[in-house]
Amino acid sequence: MSNAPIVLGLDVGTQSLRAALVDLDGKTVAYGVEPIETTYPRPAWAEQRPADWWAAAKSATRKALAAGGVSPDRVVAIGLDCTACTVVACDADGEPLRPALLWMDQRAFREADEISATGDPVLRYVSGRVSPEWMLPKALWLKRNEPEVFDRAARVVECTDWMMHRLTGAWTLSLNHLAVKWNYARPDGGWPLAMIAAVGLHDLPSKWPSEIVPLGKGEATLSATAAADLGLKAGTPVAQGGIDAYLGMLGLGATGDGDVALIVGSSTCHLAQTREGVFGSGAGGCYPDATVEGLYTIEAGQTATGSILDWYRRHFAGREQAEADARGVNVYTVLDEKAAAVPPGSEGLVVREDWQGNRSPYKNPQARGAIVGLSLAHGPGHVFRALYEATAMGTRHILDDCSQHGLKVERVFIGGGGAKSPLWLKIHADVLQKPVHLTREGESCALGSAMCAAVAAGAYPDFDAAAEAMVAIERVVEPDPSNASAYDDLFARHVDLYGRLNDPA
Repeated sequence: MSNAPIVLGLDVGTQSLRAALVDLDGKTVAYGVEPIETTYPRPAWAEQRPADWWAAAKSATRKALAAGGVSPDRVVAIGLDCTACTVVACDADGEPLRPALLWMDQRAFREADEISATGDPVLRYVSGRVSPEWMLPKALWLKRNEPEVFDRAARVVECTDWMMHRLTGAWTLSLNHLAVKWNYARPDGGWPLAMIAAVGLHDLPSKWPSEIVPLGKGEATLSATAAADLGLKAGTPVAQGGIDAYLGMLGLGATGDGDVALIVGSSTCHLAQTREGVFGSGAGGCYPDATVEGLYTIEAGQTATGSILDWYRRHFAGREQAEADARGVNVYTVLDEKAAAVPPGSEGLVVREDWQGNRSPYKNPQARGAIVGLSLAHGPGHVFRALYEATAMGTRHILDDCSQHGLKVERVFIGGGGAKSPLWLKIHADVLQKPVHLTREGESCALGSAMCAAVAAGAYPDFDAAAEAMVAIERVVEPDPSNASAYDDLFARHVDLYGRLNDPA
């Protein structure tokens, strides 16, 4: 049995917690997975029980240790990523006073409007508006609607902060979360105290831990209590945790100036690293020191990407499903084959992918999707390819918009569900006219947490070095220059269609 050192990445997602045991070359030794329940008490509300996070961490970690035959002595450090912004109100010992408000919870929309209306200069980092998902709106909602909880709370923190406390016994704040979801901006002096006071939250900062730690840094170690729960060794270094998608960006190796990561699932999160701030674009935010100190992280997104493909599968792919069942293959294999037989541009079809609104660059939740140009000559392959092309066009629009405001796109990395389709990847490379990089490990968030752990253990001096050693580029999908003209034309029609659908005048 090997005695080589192992790092543990804990990935606390919306639906489950994944514990990944990873060696210092970035290869996964074993996984453990446990589901996490979400409740929806009212429309637009979403909650989870913090106790469930810890129970899942205990079970998943022990599963991974058993599956990999790994002794606790081999685990040299722990990393952590969580959803954001999932807000916990608790006492000084970390005992929750109510269920946590999950990141997708939208109840604080009025509070978000009020905070945005202050016009505080710090809002330039978030393109002028805060989201109801974020810390300040949710804290303000708690203060106004559950004052007894707010007043009793010694701590109002995030899932990551709470989990770090359970792991180490100490209270810290993640600079990654603060820069992205808390309106904290180092270049402007840190906390936006004037904006906080303007909406009546002057007593909130006293409920925040005072120690702010950059991603992957810190001197925290695993407490004896947590070690007994997880089946690990007390005193094991614990790296400061952060936001799951941002750790996913690290897990894809996108650590340098000009690197862009696409984290693809039901939606797509676009994250880019840049040395200079990018302001005035349609991106969701420009966050200093959020991931790599000295760089800004640009965040944008498409609300519906994988979900529109699933929508098509559920409602219109009955024949393809039957064929897939008969052949013993996945239905997307059949759909991809039909789409691959269609030329670029889908013979005139144009799709707006705004099934659930437009997150970037228009920030229009009322936008809706459309399939335009249908004729009797079109079939399922045309429509499915057009959906693929639409998701790529949305990404191109976001990157073009950011580029016009100073972002330089040097390398594109893709992780998540989209990376499983060779056709989807080829279309993205052709639409962007950029090589698309694919990595060996599919669980990029867990790997990113493991990379943080490796840096905390002293195996590597920084994220660049960790990425060089632990992230393996499995293949690169090169763009086909002969398709550039067709996709330039389609892109112009894709942008024009948004205006026609959303500006009747």
